[in-house]
Amino acid sequence: MEQFLAQVPQQIVNGITLGSVYALLALGYSMVYGVLKMLNFAHGDVFMVGAFAGWAVLSLFEQNGLIAMPALALAAMALGAIVATALLGAAIERFAYRPLRGGSRLAPLISALGVSIILENAAMLLTSGRAKTFPTELLIPQDMVVHVAGAAISATRLAMLGTSILAMVILDAVVLKTKFGRAMRATSQDAEAAEYMGIRTSLVISATFMLGSALAGLAGVMIGLYYTQVDFMIGFSAGMKAFTAAVLGGIGSFRGAVVGGLLLGLAESFGVLIAPPVYKDAIVFAVLILTLILRPHGLYGKPQQARA
Repeated sequence: MEQFLAQVPQQIVNGITLGSVYALLALGYSMVYGVLKMLNFAHGDVFMVGAFAGWAVLSLFEQNGLIAMPALALAAMALGAIVATALLGAAIERFAYRPLRGGSRLAPLISALGVSIILENAAMLLTSGRAKTFPTELLIPQDMVVHVAGAAISATRLAMLGTSILAMVILDAVVLKTKFGRAMRATSQDAEAAEYMGIRTSLVISATFMLGSALAGLAGVMIGLYYTQVDFMIGFSAGMKAFTAAVLGGIGSFRGAVVGGLLLGLAESFGVLIAPPVYKDAIVFAVLILTLILRPHGLYGKPQQARA
């Protein structure tokens, strides 16, 4: 028991760190669902593309001898991943979603799954199925550790938490205090009425995809730095965990996505204390099943009104 209690502070730190990444991904799910009422199941693979985009930028820095400027390298990795995934998100919306808008709600879901398979196979071919390594120790000092209440918080974890919080604060300001945010909320509430009010809903939807995908790209870089390597299969697991976080918090709710991501990260971290690490994904899906059974609309979601 004493050994269990001694590990609790560290697992809280680990859970919040992972949860902050899941929260960024879950925000992308919630943004698209909030506007279109559709699920983008290619979102996890957009995250994977962001991780590889960050690795590609880092490789260029290494080849040109610029790795000695870690701050510049980290900023370039984040920017490269954000730009690449934002453009990818716009392309997915334009070619996989927009032509199917207004039709069967099952069609965009199948289309998104098709995009997911295409992205996974393209990444597998381009990387020959091999994992790519992030030399995190060259970018972030590994000996810089803060000790709080028995938990060791590394510089990598601090950077991840700080980046996640900053991204969430910026997103909150964009959604609540900008003209685009008002247009996005209006499109979410009633797209037809928004059109009559002069809002270009197609542009708003495309921008929403780009913003959600950019968050996924940023999360991909963070995971690469945290685990120090990425492969073409990381998108499936991360995407399902982010979807679980979005459902847990209430799909379509931004606040719920953040809370759901943090709770899921904590559940996964504490799960390894009571079960072997190989079962951590099973714990995540157990949380999803329990949420759907006990509270289908999530912590912050609104129950569906029964139609007469």
